[in-house]
Amino acid sequence: MILVTGGTGTVGRELLRRLPPGRAVRVMARHPARLGTAGAHVHKVAGDYRDPRSLARALEGVRTAFLVTAGVGGDDDARFLRAAQTAEVQRVVKLSAAAVLDERAEDLITRRQRANEDLLRASGLQWTLLRPRAFASNTLSWAPSVRAERTVRALYGTSGNACIDPRDVAEVAARVLTEEGHAGCAYTLTGPQTLTAAGQTEQLAGLLGVPLRFEELTPHQARTALAARYPAPVVQALLESAERQRAGAKAGVEDTVTQLTGRPAGTFRTWARDHLTAFTPED
Repeated sequence: MILVTGGTGTVGRELLRRLPPGRAVRVMARHPARLGTAGAHVHKVAGDYRDPRSLARALEGVRTAFLVTAGVGGDDDARFLRAAQTAEVQRVVKLSAAAVLDERAEDLITRRQRANEDLLRASGLQWTLLRPRAFASNTLSWAPSVRAERTVRALYGTSGNACIDPRDVAEVAARVLTEEGHAGCAYTLTGPQTLTAAGQTEQLAGLLGVPLRFEELTPHQARTALAARYPAPVVQALLESAERQRAGAKAGVEDTVTQLTGRPAGTFRTWARDHLTAFTPED
């Protein structure tokens, strides 16, 4: 039995589509109804990291688990791993982030990710770490201004990021969850090229067939925009991350997706083409 957490998230939704029908799959969510049609072979179960009984039910009979935690505070990872140990789960595949490898990354989010990786490695369970670079889908935050104003606004528009199609992360996760030989491995996952926000804007404009304007935000403007969506500690962490990107920390390209799947990682252009309706201007 494979347990998938984060089934309503960016990677989890795609992962459920890629796990083979012949495998017994259970997906845990606080609100299982939001999972939609996860597939006939997928069993939905209500579960919450803060509810030990629900965790025990979700983990019963599970051999391998895909662990996704989003909060920067709390102890969700520790709670899950304790329950997994009790349930005699054999292996946990954790979604982490590439930033943990950057010695200069000391923001709140990255420190938390490192601590949670350490918890898993010390748990006595078999482990595999997936460390993706930023998702191409993060650009969906631009969609409202592209549709209404044909404008993209972002901080440090000429800084490079080897962003990855989340469908590639899901494909790697599906293989790691269903194949042997990945225990004790940590995989850094990137897209096939380094792009800037200004370059992504150009590609979107070409696909849409309309001119788009790129406006670079000042750090103050970026802080104000982020503060409307996130608490202050997260805002600070995201701004520190952007500074590291400006310094080139996110430009490196890895071929791990090709090594693990046998095909090249998808480009941003391909991801954008497949999600173009989200950006299509209103007039």
